[in-house]
Amino acid sequence: QVRVVESGGGSVQTGDSRVLSCAASGRTFSIYTMAWFLQAPGKEREFLGTIRWSDGDTVYVDSVKGRFFISRDNAKNTVYLQMNNLKPEDTAVYYCASQEVGAHEFTSWGQGTQVTVSS
Repeated sequence: QVRVVESGGGSVQTGDSRVLSCAASGRTFSIYTMAWFLQAPGKEREFLGTIRWSDGDTVYVDSVKGRFFISRDNAKNTVYLQMNNLKPEDTAVYYCASQEVGAHEFTSWGQGTQVTVSS
């Protein structure tokens, strides 16, 4: 089983940048992709983007393209979410999840890290 733990959340101002980290442990050799999601207050959890563990190929939802960037450090078993030009509407709990080889869904989820953007 893969375990993931997010970190890096906090309070920022509009226009700031922030980097979130997601550290994976356990059966990391079985990771196929890692993804970031957010859940704003009172809303459903939303997909932000994913990164393929083997080659770093990324896919993003249109709403964050060019503003949010996902990267990974395989040696550290860590995935990052670089968030630029933050807006109050980015205020949410950000979750990391992993999809293992052969799985059809994200099976391991972190506890989330809160990002609050004030104007």
